[in-house]
Amino acid sequence: MSVLGIIACGMLEDELVHVLSKDRELQQLIIVENRESSVFLRKLRLRNCNPRTAFLDRIPMLLKGYSSSGFRVPARLISSFPILKKFCRKRKHSEEVSVVVNLLSLGLHADLEILKAEVYRNIREMVSFSDRILVFYGICGHALGKLEEDLADLECPLFFLKDQNGETIEDCISLALGGNEAYARAMAKFQGMGTIYLTPMWASSWKKLENETGNRDFNKHYLKNPLYCLAAKIDSGLADNPEFHANVKEFAFTFDMKVVNLRGSLEITEQSYMNARNGATEKQ
Repeated sequence: MSVLGIIACGMLEDELVHVLSKDRELQQLIIVENRESSVFLRKLRLRNCNPRTAFLDRIPMLLKGYSSSGFRVPARLISSFPILKKFCRKRKHSEEVSVVVNLLSLGLHADLEILKAEVYRNIREMVSFSDRILVFYGICGHALGKLEEDLADLECPLFFLKDQNGETIEDCISLALGGNEAYARAMAKFQGMGTIYLTPMWASSWKKLENETGNRDFNKHYLKNPLYCLAAKIDSGLADNPEFHANVKEFAFTFDMKVVNLRGSLEITEQSYMNARNGATEKQ
């Protein structure tokens, strides 16, 4: 059995629910128990996905009961010997996989230095029980732009949300739209018109963000800025969310914006997850 660790932004919980609930071949799914996990767990269970939960320091004990007696080859050793790499690649396609998801707070985005520190710290903690880790974040204002370089010493492969050009996505909006180029095209289309891009999570979280960031004037001074006149509703093909339309409508009414519709994509989400799940390299 191999273990895929996923460290994820709370803003991407819907995308995670989508890929995890579709993966019926998982040996087991474990969600790290924290302040962010309750709604995430409810969404998973509504999709007939019933994971186990545990605090981060208890995860190794849970996995121990499921570990196989097979020999585990260290990742750094695999990369040094092509014949081992080829052998392990073939083995992974038939290998049972357990996934451990560690969902972090939306409020971390209020301070990018804190965000960076928390993501790095949690990755290092997850290395002890993971065969590979999927970083379910974008660059996030360049806070995580050097993550791969900074954590090059880890004896655990890191996987990222990458678009068709092999670039790590800028943020959750880039992911929803289908990549950095798609994001750039959308911004060019609405150039001169202040635009707020809304995924289902953004549309349902804008009130919560004010409390999470601790800035009571967040909405008043940011979203009520007269430069913002468009609320772009992104349909990326996630499971039907009856609240999405109502949330976008309320948002647009509150901040006096016009709603425009944008077509998004789940391709990056699905492909990045499968690459990490199967231990695939970019060249495969």
